[in-house]
Amino acid sequence: MKRFPSTLLLAACLTSTVSVPTHAATPKQPAPKAALKVDFQKFTLANGLQVVFHIDRSDPVVAVNLTAHVGSAREKAGRTGFAHLFEHLLFLESENLGKGGLDKMSARIGGSGANGSTSQDRTNYLQTVPKDALEKMIWAEADKLGWFINTVTDPVLAKEKQVVKNEKRQGVDNAPYGHTYYVINKALYPADHPYNWQVIGSLDDLQNAQLDDVKEFFRLWYVPNNVTLVLAGDFDPVQARKWVEQYFSEIKRGDPINAMAKRPGVVKQTVKLVHEDNFAKLPELNMAWPTVEDLHADAYALEVLAEYLSQTKRAPFYKVLVEDSKLAPNVQIGNNTSELAGQFMLRIRAFEGKPLDEVAAAVDQAFAKFEQEGIPEKDLNRIKAGLETRFYNSVSSVLGKSALLAEYNYLTGNPGYVAEGVKKTLAVSAADVRRVYATYIKGKPYVATSFVPKGKLALALSGSAKAEVVEEKVVQGAETAVDASVNAAYTKTPSAFDRSKEPAYGATPAVKVPAVWDTTLSNGMRVVGIENREVPLVQFDIAIDGGLLLDRIDKVGVANLMARMMTQGTAQKTPQELEEAILQLGATINVAARSEDIRVSVTTLARNYDATLALVQEILLQPRWDEKEFALIKQSVLSQIRQQEADPNALASSNFNKLIHAKDDLRSRNILGTSDTVNAITIDDLKRYYRANLSPSNARMHVVGAMPKAAVARSLAGLNREWKAKPVTLPAVSTAVGQAPGKVYFVDVPDAKQSVLQVGYRALAVTDPDYYPATVMNYILGGGGFASRLTQQLREGQGYTYGINSNFAGSKSAGPFTIASGVRSNVTLESTQLVKQILQDYGTTYSAADLDTTKNFLVKSNARAFETSAAKLAMLDNISKYGWRADYVKEREQIVKAMTLPQIQALSQKYLDPSKMVWLVVGDGKTQLPRMKALGFDEPVLIAK
Repeated sequence: MKRFPSTLLLAACLTSTVSVPTHAATPKQPAPKAALKVDFQKFTLANGLQVVFHIDRSDPVVAVNLTAHVGSAREKAGRTGFAHLFEHLLFLESENLGKGGLDKMSARIGGSGANGSTSQDRTNYLQTVPKDALEKMIWAEADKLGWFINTVTDPVLAKEKQVVKNEKRQGVDNAPYGHTYYVINKALYPADHPYNWQVIGSLDDLQNAQLDDVKEFFRLWYVPNNVTLVLAGDFDPVQARKWVEQYFSEIKRGDPINAMAKRPGVVKQTVKLVHEDNFAKLPELNMAWPTVEDLHADAYALEVLAEYLSQTKRAPFYKVLVEDSKLAPNVQIGNNTSELAGQFMLRIRAFEGKPLDEVAAAVDQAFAKFEQEGIPEKDLNRIKAGLETRFYNSVSSVLGKSALLAEYNYLTGNPGYVAEGVKKTLAVSAADVRRVYATYIKGKPYVATSFVPKGKLALALSGSAKAEVVEEKVVQGAETAVDASVNAAYTKTPSAFDRSKEPAYGATPAVKVPAVWDTTLSNGMRVVGIENREVPLVQFDIAIDGGLLLDRIDKVGVANLMARMMTQGTAQKTPQELEEAILQLGATINVAARSEDIRVSVTTLARNYDATLALVQEILLQPRWDEKEFALIKQSVLSQIRQQEADPNALASSNFNKLIHAKDDLRSRNILGTSDTVNAITIDDLKRYYRANLSPSNARMHVVGAMPKAAVARSLAGLNREWKAKPVTLPAVSTAVGQAPGKVYFVDVPDAKQSVLQVGYRALAVTDPDYYPATVMNYILGGGGFASRLTQQLREGQGYTYGINSNFAGSKSAGPFTIASGVRSNVTLESTQLVKQILQDYGTTYSAADLDTTKNFLVKSNARAFETSAAKLAMLDNISKYGWRADYVKEREQIVKAMTLPQIQALSQKYLDPSKMVWLVVGDGKTQLPRMKALGFDEPVLIAK
């Protein structure tokens, strides 16, 4: 749970469900003997604050991570959701940061954006900032911990309750299968167990929360002796320690905090529950068994068991449920561990109309297959081989390292415990895997949930009772308007020095653009790369221009199916053999179709680069075209299309693309195709697409990692020789023509708790001279996160939404300007009216202070522009696709510095005209459609689903 969806975390590497690459060969050399670890320094202040430093000089940035050892498990029944609520509140204001708090400061200093997340066991606050802002961040984090609670008033609390409720509506109430964990945990844990309720809490508990209750919770748990502060990056540890002591030392220690007892879930007999899901088109079966807590000796073998059972083509569940019974496109199994307890989870979203009793019978068959065969040593070694790659991926950014150190520190007191976790995983034996299966799964009672489409109760497991799911009734005008902008009156918390003065910046860091090497093979493929030895990995991709744009209009979906088929075996290897070859290298190879290219994406250990590249060459040049795999993938895509028909966000995306593009423009189509087009596609269509469109003449390769140019060039000799060029005609660049008229368009999703909004039009190509200046202009509108007006007014001011943003996107062809949000259903009209007003007023109200904030952020944030491999790959993609110089970021910096108020005003007048935009609403038509005429764009147009 966090402010914006996150891709972190992390102890995933070892202590939670392992997600294995899609596909893998024996390494040419064994894994190194060196321990997989993260170096650190640790000290503790007199008030109990534990501080961990990790030095990484690779980029001029520092990750700052403050983790409080308090999550939903520290709450009480009837007072749930408080920990997650504080994750929100702590960003808003503190006594010396003032209104806007860390959010406002983050924009000024060029930070990655103040962010946080809450689990059952901890709450963290983290971001990466340029190194010259480190003292500011330490000052700000101390202010949040010691000088915050007085700023929380009844209006602030009332507004933030609405924001959190919107988050719940977005992620749970308005999402397919969103109530699954609520139902499972209620049955898996007794009513007095702290994992019985969800992290986000109940809407009733949040609404009933009183200011005194909330403040008491803060004073109990947000104290130095319950907090870990981690700094990871390029800084002087001696100076940083002085700052930490200066700003944190006078915060008073809290009462002693006792560790909570480990307490597994309890299921005395199997429980079966069913829920008719308003947003589901496919039946889904979940099964959950109580297991052990995080870091328990058996947790490691349970993780290996979960991975083996479902993650490859050899896996028992894949064999039985996907290949043999053809009941589902895949099976997800994981051992989810938390500090006090764990649960072994199985999830199967079946094909449309499949009875879940059949699925459950197949589950029994798959378990029986495992009982008979066990786990082969070969598969055990393959799972362990992937551990090293996953570890290096998890520590490839300073933010990732900070999270890993903080997680292990609050769990064990030893930030470096990751090394122990590696040893324990490597020590798991086949006998251990069989033992934990027999101990926790075989013949044991479990919780089973059937989530089925409305009116399809017959698909549920036999003997299922109705699940008790609390569904909110959205009533027009039910919420009272609040004004959280009123300044709180309070006596300031004393301090030994004047904390109201924000520290000065340190020395401005030198931003060094990575050195880019560039070459073109004789077959026409351009190769650009960056040598980067921070971790012993190589990441590369091959972009083959075309993608969806080369589909036939009557057979949309061919590019997607062809891309998915590319990793399903080669002429020399069966699908299973190819998968095993990749996994034995600890590598990942994925092929995906996108709107403008087919992209091969690869991650591998540097020592296995040559072997991995050989497999990529085999995949590209010797596809297998396996009929059996084609049938499975086709059925999977049809199932995916079916589910999208009930997903409000998918409906918004597909309909928005149709509205802003001409009917004959392939960008208006879903890359998956439709049920009709996919059913009409044959494997010969895939072969034709492959023969006609995959050529080095329209391919670009990008390489980042521990590999010099000369070694990469040598490795490509075979691909250069064997992959022959042929002419491929790419569609001409398209302009913004054929868009639907600017008015309101509505897609009805009965009983939706939120309305999904997409507002915009087809605007600019990336290559247009106005494109980057327009993105600069958009920063304060909706591109700057919590610095943006859309967020400040719709979320922070009114509590209408959990999140809203705006952006320009494009390529060589014109792309869309989009404003996107999910808003509370009963303020759909009010939200769009406010967006319209913000757009109309933007140019005339944009101030010199707004321009300063924009310049500060966009210039200072360049310090962290190239930190991750993903960022470096994106930079190389821009260079190869658009012909930009390697230092184009510096050119953009000059554009930012030269921007003036008149330029911003002219750009906003030119590109932010509400009357030219389509205003798409996906929500409850019965209550919201009639109201939308008041937005002022004539009668709304109802779009048939």
